[in-house]
Amino acid sequence: MPAAIVLDSLTVVRSHHTVLEAVSATVNAGSITGLLGPSGCGKTTLMRVIVGAQRISSGTATVLGHPAGARALRSQIGYVTQSPSVYADLTVEQNVRYFAALYPARRATAHADVADAIAAVGLDGMRDRRTDALSGGQHSRVSVACALVARPPLLILDEPTVGLDPVLRAELWERFTALAQSGTTLLVSSHVMDEAAHCDSLILLRDGRLVSELTPDELREDTGESSLDDAFLTLIRRQEAHS
Repeated sequence: MPAAIVLDSLTVVRSHHTVLEAVSATVNAGSITGLLGPSGCGKTTLMRVIVGAQRISSGTATVLGHPAGARALRSQIGYVTQSPSVYADLTVEQNVRYFAALYPARRATAHADVADAIAAVGLDGMRDRRTDALSGGQHSRVSVACALVARPPLLILDEPTVGLDPVLRAELWERFTALAQSGTTLLVSSHVMDEAAHCDSLILLRDGRLVSELTPDELREDTGESSLDDAFLTLIRRQEAHS
């Protein structure tokens, strides 16, 4: 498959502290790639590099054929941060329309794009409801709709399911799968290893370093564990034993 993101020996140093060290990995186009690892391992920093919000100390990050942060990428990437980036005093539809207005090139199809983005996250019945009246899971879905409205080929999601109950998490992953099947590339971070089962491939980080890059089935086969959580721990212990 063609690569949407290529990281080559990517290193990020902040305040004399190495946050990411020589990370090399590939995200295939039209797939869901899980960026997994414990809190503080560098997942958010890596995502900020990809969207051009974090300076690189050394190495390279190539996104959709351009250096990360290139002007050409501004309308090509949807980014959903850990905190919902929506306006509480606006309705669901008003929030999505506001973000649609940031992309003048799509003005001719804006009405349809707004409707499609809201439908894609399953909020058709709540389009006229103010976001301050929504649940936490619905807030997250509004944020995803705001990122989707420009129809970006690449969607970056930083722990979008954190704090959600199991039913809402399952529903959101179903939406992500549908987006990937329609051709969107998704990079989704999580510190919950069970969510790795929803991904086509995995990038596993620990302490700012790449632990492994493989599929969920390859992780299970490599470690002999059926649980992905246990498989990740086995992989870590194996590396520690050889270090």
